[in-house]
Amino acid sequence: MKTRVPVYKEDQQTYHADTCQPLIQAAESGEIHIEALARGSYPGRQLPDFALPQVSSIAYWDAKIEQDWGLKWHRNEGLELTFLESGSLPFSLAEKQYNLRAGDMAITRPWQPHCLGNPNIPASRLHWLILDLGVRRPNQNWEWPDWIVLTPQDLKELTMLLRHHEQPVWRTTEDVQHCFRQMSRAIKADRLGSSASRLAANINELFVSVLEMLRHNDIKLDPSLFSSSRTVEMFLTDLRGCPEQLSHEWTLGSMAEHCGLAETRFRYYCRELTNMPPSQYLELCRVDAAAKMLVQAPQRTVTDIALACGFGSGQYFATVFRRHRKCSPRAFRKKSHA
Repeated sequence: MKTRVPVYKEDQQTYHADTCQPLIQAAESGEIHIEALARGSYPGRQLPDFALPQVSSIAYWDAKIEQDWGLKWHRNEGLELTFLESGSLPFSLAEKQYNLRAGDMAITRPWQPHCLGNPNIPASRLHWLILDLGVRRPNQNWEWPDWIVLTPQDLKELTMLLRHHEQPVWRTTEDVQHCFRQMSRAIKADRLGSSASRLAANINELFVSVLEMLRHNDIKLDPSLFSSSRTVEMFLTDLRGCPEQLSHEWTLGSMAEHCGLAETRFRYYCRELTNMPPSQYLELCRVDAAAKMLVQAPQRTVTDIALACGFGSGQYFATVFRRHRKCSPRAFRKKSHA
């Protein structure tokens, strides 16, 4: 049976809700891991009628590597809360561009055009909730589902803040982050609506936490944590942009020491910023740098490039390169110059 896609009409224009086809294709091909519960044309296991009425999509993805696709300008029929747990993610809304960092949440009102990726999706772990509030024409009232149990006063205030704020991206509180993580566990465990009660409780807690966050609007950041994160971010940027850094025999211990952190904290910030452990990120940087050299420096041998990028031998380099690029370094160079 063909799925009916919600539509919205404004100024004699008709808009259709997004169907997330690039994401669906990437999940089917194994490029990205996604856990999702959904209705209609959204990806994921279909929610039974009794479970969480008006939830269009509640899900998370885990992209271990940069993707070769993005979600171009599109609209969703519901209020969308999007939380980036780790990695980074270009996000655009209302002709403004943002670069989401770990801990950021984007709030998109029903039918607001937005896009993800510039143009592609980086390595990231992203959570989202799309709640259909019955909006099909401009200025319609938001119709919250009956299972949202905020007091009438709180729900009225939340609606006002969400409908009229002009700040789409927020640094989240620990409470908001906790709610999304709890939701992800319930999503993964759900079978035919078995987690519906747990998710209803999580979503209610999430909206209470969002209301408190919007009320106070002055989220305090721990300066020491921020500076540590920034130090790691600058180090990782140097790794990606400076080939000379890659030839160093980096270990987890030496990278952490370089940033003035214990290994566990360095590992934590690296995963938060890149959605990868340090060893995987270092390997990816080395492969990317080697790929550029193979094309831009045809006079250099494969072994010379391997050693310059920090690989212990040409044979090991070839093995790692094939795993990432699906061909040998020589074949990659030949194909690039064809």
